[in-house]
Amino acid sequence: MSCGVHLLVPIKPLRVAKSRLRAASPTARAHAALVTALVSDTVLAARAAEGVAGVAVVTSDPTLEARFRAHGVEVIADSPDRGLNSALEHGARVLRERRPRARLGVLQADLPALRPAELDAAIAESAGQRAFCADRHGTGTTLLLARGDTDLRPGFGTDSARVHGHGGARRLARAAESLRCDVDVPADLEVAEALGLGEHTRSVLRGQLRADCVGHSA
Repeated sequence: MSCGVHLLVPIKPLRVAKSRLRAASPTARAHAALVTALVSDTVLAARAAEGVAGVAVVTSDPTLEARFRAHGVEVIADSPDRGLNSALEHGARVLRERRPRARLGVLQADLPALRPAELDAAIAESAGQRAFCADRHGTGTTLLLARGDTDLRPGFGTDSARVHGHGGARRLARAAESLRCDVDVPADLEVAEALGLGEHTRSVLRGQLRADCVGHSA
């Protein structure tokens, strides 16, 4: 769908990503697998949404870069050590050079229960205007949409929902729970599981559960 939104999905290097979620995995390798699964389910859902014209992952992690390129996902190298907003601004510039009139947006990478139709509903509710979806706590931002072909102007960080609201973005009032359920800590993962996890996250958690059961029976 050529007139849809082009979404940037930012991902930190696996060695530092989702540090507060480490308690959900027994090893560093298992944690990396879980983070990769979260991102994979998010990107898969976004690519399947009719209102999304394209998805570009923004990362400097070579493992993630290779994985997504192998699956035909566009990857943009971020700007290491300059923070999330700088990486997104860089990604937006790259997309703008390639697609001057594209409508841009940001989707957080940790939405493993996201459904394509529910992302479509949020994009439709935005009606082409600058808009954002707050997380389930009401303070963070899971989706930011620019207006038309205007600049993205990301304001992620502490209390980003307030920052984006004060910056002229309209809060999406009817956003589905799956779009609001980002996963930062193990308790968030339980909420996402109740909503219905994507296949990659579900598979990784099943594998970790089997490994844990084997470890306890040995």
